[in-house]
Amino acid sequence: MAKLADVAALAGVSVTTVSRVINNYGSLSEKTKQKVFAAMRELNYAPNTSARSLQGKKTKLVGLIFPGVTNPFFGEIVQTLENMLFAKGYRVILCNSVNNADKEREYVRMLLANQVDGIITGTHNMTIEEYERIEAPIVSFDRHIAAGIPIVSSDNLMGGQIATRGLLRTGAQNVWMLTGANRPLSPTNQRLVGYQQVMAEGSLAQHVLELPFSMQTELKWAKIREVLQHEKPDGIFASDDLTAMMVLEVARQLGISVPTDMRVVGYDGSQLIRNYFPDLATVMQPISALCELMIDILLKQVEDADAKVEPQYELPVELKAGRTLLG
Repeated sequence: MAKLADVAALAGVSVTTVSRVINNYGSLSEKTKQKVFAAMRELNYAPNTSARSLQGKKTKLVGLIFPGVTNPFFGEIVQTLENMLFAKGYRVILCNSVNNADKEREYVRMLLANQVDGIITGTHNMTIEEYERIEAPIVSFDRHIAAGIPIVSSDNLMGGQIATRGLLRTGAQNVWMLTGANRPLSPTNQRLVGYQQVMAEGSLAQHVLELPFSMQTELKWAKIREVLQHEKPDGIFASDDLTAMMVLEVARQLGISVPTDMRVVGYDGSQLIRNYFPDLATVMQPISALCELMIDILLKQVEDADAKVEPQYELPVELKAGRTLLG
């Protein structure tokens, strides 16, 4: 981890000057301040704002970095993690990154400055090099962050396969997949691979519409409407439940009967979706088990910095049948 002297060397100033900038002490030029701040950002340096007496001791704090809790799946993940950590005597600092690299960078610095014992992240905006410089234990949910950072996910490949097979079993042939941004190293990309494998097995044409998480909602609606109007799919596999709900609403507006004319399968299976939209067929992720596993891996590293962990952990998923698939 970067030290005060490293910041001073990169900024071309003395250690005393860096300390004065951090503590806002004395008269310093704006140019000098900006040089120091730039060096801090480049080195991912986080000044320790906690009492120095805490050095080497546990703070019982864990940082959670997720894209946002308005998505019911991430909201349930965060709530479950918080409840489980609280039961183990830990408190959390929640950071919503909203797919913003600068925001995530600032949050990471803040978490390190507060000496969190570890970080659980479900987002990936910073560079691999920045993550590799973080010495605090990190566990990643469903994202490839950097070498050495363990990933916990559901079996995304299996999820893509069972969703696609479920649609084909109903007689669907023109099956489309609506997916988020595809990052080859991301575990979630395996949902697409599962779809492609099953479609290839049946020698069926593959149709993929990419709808990144960051895409404007209005544009998503428009693209889904275009596909349903002009391509006439008889099966839709959406890589998340919110997109599946969009498909159902667009189909209703266009007079497309689900499941008579088109079948729909989502992905995630949060409690909110199961409670309020029970008709939606979806691939259910084992949220409670995923959270428990993430915490176990993180605390194992917190207790023993040399603890051996696997690069990736996967838990099985299941297809929850619903009216949108079976009628």
